[in-house]
Amino acid sequence: MRLTTKGRYAVTAMLDLALHASQGPVSLADISKRQHISLSYLEQLFSKLRQNALVKSVRGPGGGYRLNREAEAIFVAQIIDAVNESIDATNCGGNGDCQQGEVCLTHYLWHDLSAQIHDFLSSISLASLVARQEVQRVAERQNRMEGLELAATDRINVSSLM
Repeated sequence: MRLTTKGRYAVTAMLDLALHASQGPVSLADISKRQHISLSYLEQLFSKLRQNALVKSVRGPGGGYRLNREAEAIFVAQIIDAVNESIDATNCGGNGDCQQGEVCLTHYLWHDLSAQIHDFLSSISLASLVARQEVQRVAERQNRMEGLELAATDRINVSSLM
């Protein structure tokens, strides 16, 4: 199966957004820090997510992004589809030209697997991921690490003033 970093990062960023939704708009810079995804890459992804009505931007001080609908109504497959990713287990990109321009013997097997994976991801909402204890533990660790990094930065800034 081929799922590129674009799809993985989009799902990761959307899950981060869902986890922090109660805190108001979430900045891409905060997601970038927590998830170690470049800010410029997130900007590209969120442009597509916004065009597909999965997120909305909030301008001004304290601005950032919010989910455009409840986390229960946003599914992993929608996120992947929004960033123009396809879930494809075939070697031909689904074109059917696997073997010297013709369909190979196992093309339909891999095509059906791709459809099954898409159906599976269509059944997983952001809310169901947020509710998982493993996800909660990782998010807590990331938030602690972000807090430690901010505290260290503040100490450096204060000590440079003295």
